[in-house]
Amino acid sequence: MTPQPRNNPMFSDAIKLTIAFIDSDLDPEERDEQAQRLLAELQDLDEVDEVDRVLDPNPPEGNKALGGFIPGWLLAEVSVANAKKLFGFLGDRLGGKPIELEVEANGRKLKVSAHSREELEAAVKAAQDFVNS
Repeated sequence: MTPQPRNNPMFSDAIKLTIAFIDSDLDPEERDEQAQRLLAELQDLDEVDEVDRVLDPNPPEGNKALGGFIPGWLLAEVSVANAKKLFGFLGDRLGGKPIELEVEANGRKLKVSAHSREELEAAVKAAQDFVNS
């Protein structure tokens, strides 16, 4: 399949969202368990086009327990039309969990961190504003 140009209207409404669980009180396996639970929930949402764990480009040698994935990280793809629903879902599910969100839309990126429900609400609002701008 030939890569499509970024200005192709068919691909212009895709938003990539990287979600990283960053709670320093949890070990990598516990952060990964949180990510896997969220992964299962996101896979059940009609609004999410694609979601998967993030492959580690430089996995530690002999790393079989986590299978070469970055512990606690997910990558989701959603349309602009469904982004607001996804952000609302994430706000409900992740309030109070320390996370980092990176939103990529229209060739631009926004990275925000949240360590409380209030910070997550502000991060979700910033992400929504970013997508809509």
